[in-house]
Amino acid sequence: MGKDQCVHGEPVSFHHSQFDARDLAGRRGSQRISVCIPARDEEQTVAGVVEPLHRRLTRAGGGVDLVDEIVVVDDGSSDATAARARRAGALVVEAGQAGGGKGQAMSVGAAATSGDIVVFLDADVERFDANFVTGLLGPLLTDPEVLLVKGFYDRPLHGERTGGGRVTELVARPLIALLFPELRHVRQPLAGETAVRRRVLDTVTFDDGYGVELGLLVDAAEAFGLRSVAQVDLGVRVHRNRPLDELRGHATDVLRAALARAGAQLTR
Repeated sequence: MGKDQCVHGEPVSFHHSQFDARDLAGRRGSQRISVCIPARDEEQTVAGVVEPLHRRLTRAGGGVDLVDEIVVVDDGSSDATAARARRAGALVVEAGQAGGGKGQAMSVGAAATSGDIVVFLDADVERFDANFVTGLLGPLLTDPEVLLVKGFYDRPLHGERTGGGRVTELVARPLIALLFPELRHVRQPLAGETAVRRRVLDTVTFDDGYGVELGLLVDAAEAFGLRSVAQVDLGVRVHRNRPLDELRGHATDVLRAALARAGAQLTR
């Protein structure tokens, strides 16, 4: 899929293969680029996310000079997440209040990074590829009007090519279609793979927990217009699929973030 500027006000869509790391490094000029990875108990996968970025996309790792820093925010891990992230080439910072949730970890990471552009990634991805980052950076470094980029992808489940992303399909996308229909074409509104300009982060609020992704998307589109949002096909995302009962909290956070922005009066 190539660039698709839709006439009905849909976000512009790209494919990660459209962007080359060396070309993007030449385009970024003086802009600093940070990668921020919130992580809690992800010792099995965090190094597999950090290492290819450090090796392929940082000068310090011997790769293309595209990424200036990789920061892992350790959200109260009880395993070797922090140690493995450091060995792979990341700076590790603590999230503060242990188990404070993804939103808090992302907020801490944003404050700890110096980038004019911040790329957020999840730490639980298997078979990670640095093309995730070049894909997310591409629209921002080639179009000054783009301020926030969401990734989308196929999400395998139980050996099938699709079926993952149950909270996205059963909660987030129906909510968006009903409450924020201008964003209904965003394929993965809860994607942890998000790139955003610093001035957006300085404007929006980081929700607690797993409502943070939907909140950033809705707030950015409201503050800067739909033209500021783009999405990129990143191919396939393989990660640990959680049991259904563990997703109730995720779904509640997403519901809370959406309904609050729609004006509902909610109790905690």
